[in-house]
Amino acid sequence: MKNYRSKKISTSAYSLASAFIVAAAILPISDVKSEENSNFKYQGAWLVGLKVLNLNPDVKSVTSIGGEAQVAADTVPELDIRYFLTDNIAIETILGYTEHRVSATGTQLGDVNLGSTKVLPPTITLQYHFTGGRRFLPYVGAGLNYTVYFDSDPGDTVDVSYKDDFGFALNLGFDYVINERSYFNVDLKKYKLSTDTVIDAGDAGIATASVDLDPLAISVGFGWKF
Repeated sequence: MKNYRSKKISTSAYSLASAFIVAAAILPISDVKSEENSNFKYQGAWLVGLKVLNLNPDVKSVTSIGGEAQVAADTVPELDIRYFLTDNIAIETILGYTEHRVSATGTQLGDVNLGSTKVLPPTITLQYHFTGGRRFLPYVGAGLNYTVYFDSDPGDTVDVSYKDDFGFALNLGFDYVINERSYFNVDLKKYKLSTDTVIDAGDAGIATASVDLDPLAISVGFGWKF
């Protein structure tokens, strides 16, 4: 159990550290004029980013057979699209899905392999973008998502089902302007979301679990303005 949690923490730390190392590496890449930066974000602008996303659940659970649920992290490509409603306020959506290995440990049935499930978490976020920076342009935001679970593999059980549900996300990030049409982005989202799970263990019976997933999503990549 301790090794699993340590692995989760180190994965997030490594992803975040890598993001800022890459950011530092590209800082001297372009000498963009301040007047270009002040106009980089404006009403009607579209920003489209192609990034790598690491989604790392912070799992807490209550199960009918004791023990704890475990959900592994995953790293996938991600597409994000932002549209500026005003010079400072943008609405964002993200496209992509993750796949997670799932297990239950320390239950009355021992450690149980629950296979895997794919997760589609479409999220709509309202962001406030700060102005006045030369190339470093930070933002904060909050949003809603609806998480859909699909193409699940039950592992060593007969069947595992997950309840789709709404969630909430807090958002923090920055854009680093490379030139008048492109940028580098680091984005963090902390989700508050949960699911109810029903496990058909065959002759061992039916088990249920209420699982808080609450993942941290770290995405890093480049984008273009249209």
